[in-house]
Amino acid sequence: MGNSLHNKIYLGRSTGFASRRFQGVLAVGAIVGAGLLWIALRTMR
Repeated sequence: MGNSLHNKIYLGRSTGFASRRFQGVLAVGAIVGAGLLWIALRTMR
């Protein structure tokens, strides 16, 4: 059970999510997304 494909995929992803580069990309993406959402809401009003 401990050597199942699901556990290998989950462990592989957890190391990817924990990496500094991924956290930086995620943060920048969230900021850009929030900015685009704000611009879209302003143009609708």
